[in-house]
Amino acid sequence: MVMNRRRALLAFGTLGVAPALGASAPAVVKGPRFDHGVASGDPLQDRVILWTRISGLEAGLEVVWQIAEDDSFQTPVAQGRQWCDESRDYTVKIYAAGLKPGRSYAYRFIAANIISPTGLTRTLPDRTERVVLAAASCALYPGGYFNVYRAIAELREVDAVVFLGDYIYEYGAGPTDYGMGNGRVLMRIPEPMRETVSLDDYRTRHAQYKRDPDLQAAHARAPWICVFDDHEICNNPWRDGAQNHNPGEGDWSARKAAAIRAWREWMPVRDPAPGADIDDIYRSFRFGDLAELVMLETRLLARSRQLDYAQDLTYLADGTPDLATFRQRLDDPSRQVLGATQRDWLGKTLNASVADGVRWQVFGNQVVMARVNGPDVRKLPVRVEDVAAVLPDEARRKLDTFMDLFGSDDPMPFNLDAWDGYPAERERLYGLIREAGARAIVLSGDSHTAWANQLHDASGAPVAAELGVTAISSPTRWLDAWLPDLHLAQALAERNAEVLAADDAYNGFVRLTLTPDMALGEWMSVDTVVKRDFTCFSQRRFEIRADQGVAAFVA
Repeated sequence: MVMNRRRALLAFGTLGVAPALGASAPAVVKGPRFDHGVASGDPLQDRVILWTRISGLEAGLEVVWQIAEDDSFQTPVAQGRQWCDESRDYTVKIYAAGLKPGRSYAYRFIAANIISPTGLTRTLPDRTERVVLAAASCALYPGGYFNVYRAIAELREVDAVVFLGDYIYEYGAGPTDYGMGNGRVLMRIPEPMRETVSLDDYRTRHAQYKRDPDLQAAHARAPWICVFDDHEICNNPWRDGAQNHNPGEGDWSARKAAAIRAWREWMPVRDPAPGADIDDIYRSFRFGDLAELVMLETRLLARSRQLDYAQDLTYLADGTPDLATFRQRLDDPSRQVLGATQRDWLGKTLNASVADGVRWQVFGNQVVMARVNGPDVRKLPVRVEDVAAVLPDEARRKLDTFMDLFGSDDPMPFNLDAWDGYPAERERLYGLIREAGARAIVLSGDSHTAWANQLHDASGAPVAAELGVTAISSPTRWLDAWLPDLHLAQALAERNAEVLAADDAYNGFVRLTLTPDMALGEWMSVDTVVKRDFTCFSQRRFEIRADQGVAAFVA
């Protein structure tokens, strides 16, 4: 296929006059613009979703779309028209069908004779010996420039971008809001300036993100396969509420519905089937006989409320924490993440994939799956007594919690919002992997830390390999700001047998290259998110093989 990747990436912001398309070209409407670029997603062997948004309209408009095997568009392989109006915030989502497996295509839109930038996309193959995925998560707009997105856009080879959640953040622009230290300096101020609660709020926040040229370039580079995590709605939700939602912000169900509606409008993802729950985003993608990508939903459909040490930990008469009672609550088998319906679907999907001879089963999963207990505070490089008096209140509280929970030979889990907060559900998931004989590689987001974890079930048997991605621009270090010698990720790796390596020094993404013989995971890191000039480099590489039927890291 004749197609210039860099020319396509540099097309953003250029406008042209559209060629004629049939007898009834759309009427000229004053002011249409493609301020938010183009995107594609959810590819199958014969189709892909194409997306854009038309700005500057005061009324509905018919939009032309084209997809071709080269970026001259002399002979489109498919084209059509789609009505665009305010009911979907002037976004356009097309199911471009009739395509060939494993092919790259160029696509564009035309609105009132104005031509959009050109995007590149690719269908899933029916057979292949190589797949390259870029996995990413956690893009805090005020936290820094989207240099990681630019690095993804400039990859020479990538079949799909797997986005694991936190595409936007809900926080406002107050002086203490998350990320605003960098945001004020870099003039990256969230829109609206308040926390997002309403449909208009979430639409406005998505629109701001998609005006970013680096994000536009990454969307135009390859199809995206996305799930939401928590911040697309608000911090740490579960089935019936969220940590960052209070009664003064209105009805939880209404806020959740508004957030997911905006996400579905603004993202190149499949709309739910008729009668399906709007939160229903679990689905799978087969890359020939090489890989099955299984995208999970771990937030809204079935998740039980997260336990919280500050809220749920009780204390004995002598003032020591009642860890035994807390562990009983944590181990309660009724606590869920996926729920019965999704587990049933997952089991069937894994079994069919293995039965059909697919080599790798890759999970797109929002939160860290490994057993990660808190760091051994007895081995801190400083005396706790010397530090506590000078710490800010928030950090002092965290340090006090650390001492209670992690200062023994039987420490508690570090993050109860991760799979560690749902051990019985994790064992049910591991059972599905084991029963299917899946060679499972888990891609996980949320934590702002890069991970390489060898997962084991409760019996100690290896189950899967996990690669955790760090963040696009969200902060990668927090307690380290007050305890610079702590190196939290290193301390967690030293404490936990499943954690082979962890690092929170850089922002970045994971590049996963799959072949029949092995999987290669790379921590792709950028050296800065607070300057426009940056360097992207492969920080560490991890080889994964499945010679014994279980995906395992090679020492």
